[in-house]
Amino acid sequence: MPAPRPELVPHLVDVTSASFPSGHAMNSSIVYLTLAVLLARAERKREIQVYLIAIAIALALLIGFTRVYLGVHWPTDVLAGWSVGAIWAALCSLIAKQLQSTRKIEGPNGEPSELDPAQPE
Repeated sequence: MPAPRPELVPHLVDVTSASFPSGHAMNSSIVYLTLAVLLARAERKREIQVYLIAIAIALALLIGFTRVYLGVHWPTDVLAGWSVGAIWAALCSLIAKQLQSTRKIEGPNGEPSELDPAQPE
């Protein structure tokens, strides 16, 4: 049986879907954190890497907190959504690192990959 949504505040719309995990928290974490870690891997300057990841974390946290504040999810729902999103972003980062180390994609220093069609053979 799906976990019921909180009934702490009156809701404008009656939602009957499961509360666990929070789709908003999960999707925002997946999108923002994955984009941030992949963009940070392509960036050379440490300050910009930290900035990209910090902005992504702030956005994901803000969206998750609003779900609890609005009374449409329990904190555990949001934590589960954040966790799934963070795991996804970490896996994407590990895959990108592996592809860069095997030179399948361009690395952060701009070295061409072995699959680059513009590279002479």
